[in-house]
Amino acid sequence: MPPNALSSLGQALLAPRAIALVGASGDARKNTARPLRFMRKHAYAGRIYPINAGRAEIMGERAYPTLADLPEPVDHVFVMIPGDQVLPVLEQCPAVGARVVTIYSDGFAEAGPQGMARQQALVARAHELGVRLLGPNSIGSANLHTGGIISVNAAFEADDLVAGDISMVSQSGSMMGSLLSRAAARGFGFASSVSVGNESDITVGEVVDALVDDANTRVILLFLETLRQSAVLAAALRRAREAGKPVVAYKLGRSEQGDALSQSHTGAMAGNDAAVDAFFRAHGVLRVHHLETLFEIVPLAARYRDARVASGSPAPRVAVITTTGGGAATVVDNLGMRGLVAAAPPPAFVAHMAGRGLRIRETPVIDLTLAATPAQYKDLLEQLLMADWCDAVLSVIGSSAQFHPDFAVNPLVQADKPDTKPMAAFLAPEAPASLALLRQHGIAAFRTPEACADALAVLFQRRPATAPDAARQPFDWPAGIPRSGALTEFEAGQVFQALGVPVAPCRLVQPDTPAHGIAYPVVAKVSSRDVPHKTDAGAVRVGIGDDAQLREAVAAMLANVRMHMPDAAIDGILVQAMEGRLLELILGYRLDPLVGPTVVLGAGGIAAELNPDFAIRLAPVGEHEAHAMIEEVRATRLVRGFRGLPRGDCDALARAIAAFSRLALVRDVTVSEAEINPLFVRADGVVAVDGLLRIEEDARK
Repeated sequence: MPPNALSSLGQALLAPRAIALVGASGDARKNTARPLRFMRKHAYAGRIYPINAGRAEIMGERAYPTLADLPEPVDHVFVMIPGDQVLPVLEQCPAVGARVVTIYSDGFAEAGPQGMARQQALVARAHELGVRLLGPNSIGSANLHTGGIISVNAAFEADDLVAGDISMVSQSGSMMGSLLSRAAARGFGFASSVSVGNESDITVGEVVDALVDDANTRVILLFLETLRQSAVLAAALRRAREAGKPVVAYKLGRSEQGDALSQSHTGAMAGNDAAVDAFFRAHGVLRVHHLETLFEIVPLAARYRDARVASGSPAPRVAVITTTGGGAATVVDNLGMRGLVAAAPPPAFVAHMAGRGLRIRETPVIDLTLAATPAQYKDLLEQLLMADWCDAVLSVIGSSAQFHPDFAVNPLVQADKPDTKPMAAFLAPEAPASLALLRQHGIAAFRTPEACADALAVLFQRRPATAPDAARQPFDWPAGIPRSGALTEFEAGQVFQALGVPVAPCRLVQPDTPAHGIAYPVVAKVSSRDVPHKTDAGAVRVGIGDDAQLREAVAAMLANVRMHMPDAAIDGILVQAMEGRLLELILGYRLDPLVGPTVVLGAGGIAAELNPDFAIRLAPVGEHEAHAMIEEVRATRLVRGFRGLPRGDCDALARAIAAFSRLALVRDVTVSEAEINPLFVRADGVVAVDGLLRIEEDARK
């Protein structure tokens, strides 16, 4: 498809040439009168056909009893009638050429089991008819360039809607209107907006895909409550990135643990929201924490598409210029909480600026209050934007933004600004004229220090590298290992070894004949599919020194298991070599219900859940990305040269992470979760000393 050429679905959804409004009302007080009124108000150039069996005319437009009575085909049908009357309307849509039907009507999935059944039947029939559904419970869509406002959202009552290059997709109709009005008040113009409602058929991913081909869309905003059909969204996000169209998301649910958490520590540590974060990062989506950041970040996202931290710097370094000490302090505080640092100018730069007639100090904030002319302010900005000791420049402007924009606001506009280093501004007072001026010139300007820090932090968030082809080679399930249910530790260990993860030497023996052939001291564990966390059941003994101690340990463990889990099926005793370590970690895998396969590295041991310290990625990963995960886990500093402590073999650890993540590529078996806890890191390698693995009961893909 040529660039910016809409597909037939995209055309009908975003730029329809003829629209039918089923249930349109002539009573201006009703929501069902809004779409016609909005389109007339905003000069929609296409054809509009009100459908109302009780009216011959609505607001000066001829009305038709049914879709079958229309004089010509339509691209888009907007349905505004009771939910139980929608199906007969849907039946008429193919005959009039409609590709998309937006259903404003409610009473479907959001109304309980009966509503869900009604929705599923509607979608099934739509597929049979070759018609796509937006909604139900969708507040509609709008194209501000054509005036095609197929929506009941009151935000479109505005007299002066600004057409721009931002498009929004929202799972909440009311929040879409709120965001549109907030952004419009700041001078941000929109191209299109789409409310997906219940997302029964057309998904967020499909809308994003259509927007990638929309010539009027430069930046795509998402307001999300959950993720549906993540594979479709992932493909659309890849296309958006290739097309140079940034995607910014605000998603609810950061405080929730997530649904369907597994029994493993991995599930408890990394709930759905952590997996969603990994999904967004993997696909270059800028996930913001604050609602206003969703649109305030747009100039940064559009202009600086590949903000980078200088090699060797542990965190993004921001050069902060200010004309208000207190205002700068609020921003610096928020930058620090988001992992950025306010960088002090080095002596060489201070001397450089002194030679240019401006005296500054080696402090984290360059305070120019009453100390510089507008020309000097502009010169300092340009010198900072060329300096190698900072990764971004932030101007914090006090009362001059409100009363004397010539001093600090105009220099931002006038300065020579390369696209290689981000520049932004925070205006401490309420200064709408200055905000509008900066917005007009494509400069990101923020009203709160929180949103400012939020935007800079997500702009610098690291985009994980794609796993190399070698890491994506399919993995064949080892012969003789069960293909459904929970595996024993012994069976899981065989899978891990086949993947390429080193596992401690072990033997599976029977309780009455525990001969094993492993040098003492050893560890003994009860082997059972029904006892995934053996420590909790008293089914582990360490430091066993001889055969007699082993027999005593076996008897005690079996008694503990019978007491705690009397129905557990025991298939033997696992005798394992005692292994030394510098550090113990947890390595986990989970088939997340929202985003698919994920891999987690974190601090290990029985306290893994109590003090979460982990890194998560979509699986599989390559060794380069595995090294990045290692650096994110704070506990690994203990084996990365912290205070002269012995170094662990982080290369071997990275290889183990990459190998383990290939559980995402197993042929014919669907692994739902797996865990190595602990994974010992040593000076000369790594070794798995405990593990579990579960396979979906319906294992065949």
